[in-house]
Amino acid sequence: MRTVDDVPAAAAPISSAADTRRRIFAIFAASSGNLVEWFDFYVYAFGALYFAPAFFPKSDQTAQLLNTAGVFAAGFLMRPIGGWFFGRLADRRGRRNAMVVSVLMMCGGSLLIACLPTYASIGAWAPAALLFARLVQGLSVGGEYGTTATYMSEVALRGRRGFFSSFQYVTLIGGQLLAVLVVVVLQQFLDEAQLKAWGWRIPFVVGAVAAVIALLLRRTLHETSTAQDRENASAGSLLSLLREHRGAFFTVVGYTAGGSLMFYTFTTYMQKYLVNTAHMPIKTASYVMTLCLLVFMIMQPLFGALSDRIGRRNNMLLFGVLGMIGTVPIMTSLGSVSSPYQAFFIILLAMAVVSFYTSISGIVKAEMFPTEVRALGVGFAYALGNAVFGGSAEYVALGLKSLGHESTFYWYVTVIMFVTILVSLRLPRQPAYLLHEH
Repeated sequence: MRTVDDVPAAAAPISSAADTRRRIFAIFAASSGNLVEWFDFYVYAFGALYFAPAFFPKSDQTAQLLNTAGVFAAGFLMRPIGGWFFGRLADRRGRRNAMVVSVLMMCGGSLLIACLPTYASIGAWAPAALLFARLVQGLSVGGEYGTTATYMSEVALRGRRGFFSSFQYVTLIGGQLLAVLVVVVLQQFLDEAQLKAWGWRIPFVVGAVAAVIALLLRRTLHETSTAQDRENASAGSLLSLLREHRGAFFTVVGYTAGGSLMFYTFTTYMQKYLVNTAHMPIKTASYVMTLCLLVFMIMQPLFGALSDRIGRRNNMLLFGVLGMIGTVPIMTSLGSVSSPYQAFFIILLAMAVVSFYTSISGIVKAEMFPTEVRALGVGFAYALGNAVFGGSAEYVALGLKSLGHESTFYWYVTVIMFVTILVSLRLPRQPAYLLHEH
């Protein structure tokens, strides 16, 4: 099977040592901004157990978490707008400019949440302001994914694009890991009452400060798109994208649906699942998820390198098949788990399956679009699938639990994974784009 890197050596110039170092630094700088963006976005999910009562003062924990999950999902609904806006900006004004603006917006959203008054102070305006801040962050993240995935695919070294592009999810998961790690550290120094009163604000302040550092790093990046590409009449055009690349667009939407749903089920939702369904103490669940996310992060380059050998299509098919047959038994086992060690290994098994997708999530999308609409195609298609299926994962799961049909969620994930298999069969064995670039 030919993959994107199976081209004659003579077809591409050999990179110099200086060029290799420049590309690696560019990946580092882009990745660091990505890490900060996702830290800011995910710290909401991991801190929800503490700040939910401050904005939704109901006695029932499931109801509080359902409300915070609703706001979390609302942030995802802004992603398609962010994917379109920043994708167009990246294709017409350059990848670097789009990445700088997106991290700046994330910084503002985090700072706003850190300073928000509670329901006790301003009543219904508190959850409304929380929603507004999350919408700003959702817009930012909607643009972050597509522009970073596009940039890293274009700057990655030939023959190792899967490996280097996997660092997008290394830092994405790293953002999650740091978010839960900050919560774990705070749990060591503050009691539960202090965390619920004011301690939950600290991670959002940390995120806002880190975003400023990421902003400075991103300003040093070189641009990967050319003036000719940016001045192309089709550059950043949604009409051109849907008219000329409709098949690729809907293929990306389709496999993003399954990938995002699985990813959020076994990352952000899993902490709540262990507490709310398996009745595990909050601190124990946090420890388990910290270790799981650490190993999950380390897995990404390994699975990315695997895709360089077996092809992106095979990676995606393995993800779909294993996800479809494994979801129900994994979720059922976790629902009644009593040992944190058992929980760790079961969740890690699920994360290994998800890694077939996450490690190549950006590159497999980028390989399907030409330069002039690549950021828009990747960002907007991803944002649609992610908003509908990824952002709603917690809300659907908690909603079904509140109705007494929690196991229905497991089968819902299974059905979406079957759809992912069908869509992955449409992936080209030899991608049309990035083949002769760089």
